[in-house]
Amino acid sequence: MLWDLLPSGKQAGGAPFNVAVHLHQLGVPAQLISRVGNDELGAELLRFVAAKGLSTAFVQPDDSYPTGIVQANVDNASEVTYRIVEPVAWDCIQPEPELDALVAQADVFVFGSLAARSPATRETLHRLLPRARFRVFDVNMRPPHYTPEVVLDLLSKADMVKLNHHELDELMGWLGQNLDRAAAMQWLAERFGLQAVCATCGADGAMLWTNQQLYQAPGVRVAVTDTIGSGDSFLAALLKGWLAGQEPGEMLRFACATGALVATHRGATPAFTEADVRHLLDAQA
Repeated sequence: MLWDLLPSGKQAGGAPFNVAVHLHQLGVPAQLISRVGNDELGAELLRFVAAKGLSTAFVQPDDSYPTGIVQANVDNASEVTYRIVEPVAWDCIQPEPELDALVAQADVFVFGSLAARSPATRETLHRLLPRARFRVFDVNMRPPHYTPEVVLDLLSKADMVKLNHHELDELMGWLGQNLDRAAAMQWLAERFGLQAVCATCGADGAMLWTNQQLYQAPGVRVAVTDTIGSGDSFLAALLKGWLAGQEPGEMLRFACATGALVATHRGATPAFTEADVRHLLDAQA
């Protein structure tokens, strides 16, 4: 949980936070585990979360470190770059028995590689992962906040992995595998025992490997305002379909349309409904 500082002003963000907001908007209950500073930015972020209808029960306060901020460069609307300040409050998420119980009861536990950049939050994450029923690794490699060792370790603990095509190419390079993307996804699933591997490909849509089969969905053409939060809304929509037992191709098309819809708005968490996504899909038919 953090603030993206944009030329147009600050926007609440952070990948897992964005996923939670979009899950909630799509009718899937979600809880946040994070930490904010005892400062005005933290208080404002908590008010934002409450206004979105999400609970802040598992968002810890921190007296030592400030609320997280990110300097976002949106000069290229399709390839936003970030400078993620550290150390901040979410680098210090502490283990609590309540978190153990929350994760054990959840259908899905979503986590990213940024949470593992600091020893404190990484240790808490490692404590929670074995308790989860279904672990979704939303890779989000943001230089310089990751190492191959940390990412591959988290990959080995996941059931589903979502990443973009740049991250897929980089990851396969670490592993010494020169494969096309479809073959790479199958290889990853088999190598790490994953139930699903999903790769987003920007305007070209997305691919999903699951059930020993590759599914593909084309990109949904829209006028892009910025892509902040598009991948996060895509994952939320994909998980909505996964939890409902939808056919993989159908859930992938819906996820692509959701990511495209968010890209037409400014910021990571614009308000929308499932009906808005269906309308966009119908318009593309």
